[in-house]
Amino acid sequence: MSDGLQATGFGLLLVGALLSGAALAFAQQPPDQPAVTVRGQTYTPRSILSRNMGTDEDQTTAFPPHKVAGNVYYVGTRTLSSFLVTTPAGHILINSTYERNVRTIETSVTQLGFKFSDIKILLGTHAHGDHQEGDALVKELTGAQVMAMAEDVPALEAIKPNGKAHPIDRMLRDGEAITLGGTTLVAHLTAGHTRGCTTWTMTTQEGGTDVNVVFACSYRSPATVTPGIESELNRTFKVIRSLPCDVPLGDHPAQYNMAAKYARVKAGAPNPFLDPANCWVEAEIQEAMLRAQLKLQQGAKP
Repeated sequence: MSDGLQATGFGLLLVGALLSGAALAFAQQPPDQPAVTVRGQTYTPRSILSRNMGTDEDQTTAFPPHKVAGNVYYVGTRTLSSFLVTTPAGHILINSTYERNVRTIETSVTQLGFKFSDIKILLGTHAHGDHQEGDALVKELTGAQVMAMAEDVPALEAIKPNGKAHPIDRMLRDGEAITLGGTTLVAHLTAGHTRGCTTWTMTTQEGGTDVNVVFACSYRSPATVTPGIESELNRTFKVIRSLPCDVPLGDHPAQYNMAAKYARVKAGAPNPFLDPANCWVEAEIQEAMLRAQLKLQQGAKP
């Protein structure tokens, strides 16, 4: 189930499905257990989801668009990340979020001085509506090539806002590279949250130095952890910690403490988004939660 479905359905009847084609009539509030403490902060599945999604207003209200590092810019909402990677040959957009947010993203791109119509490639982190529902509209407006990890294609094809077919122009495999205008992004399969959950990496120049940027996919496990999902996440936690990282980003801004970092942006001061010491805090949280969920499941067995 998508983060968007769960957050909107906290104990309430959900009229209609947020993911087009979904048959769910309502969503349950996530459990408030188990609880894990990482770096002095306590988390539960419920608190993590609330942190990620915020309110409906948070999901649809633009956060001030801003430069992250080099040719990477933030153009998303308060709680749903969308990133613009600019190049001389056109631009790459990562995560269209909800279809209703596409025009908001377009405005943010324009405010930064770029043309939305110059987006040539559309990528995503994973096949949930709060991250990739807007793909069809972005393609309609820009003609961008939509590329996705092969393992997520079936789930993406089920996302059909207003009956629109979900465009897939190119299926990707783990480790495949996408290059445009001298910038290369590499797709890393980091499954568990979805079958094709994709963490993207690239290098950019910041202050005359090469820095490694990681656009992380969610590492959050579902409420019930099957052996298959446990195996996928075990692999994912190993993979991500092997990635060079100077600038940690995520598909929800709270995963990399965006608002606090943005508040520290100041001309002449060090870039707060360069934060290698905290690259894998979210992985620590989600791995601790996975272990706690497994322990809770084992204890519940007769």
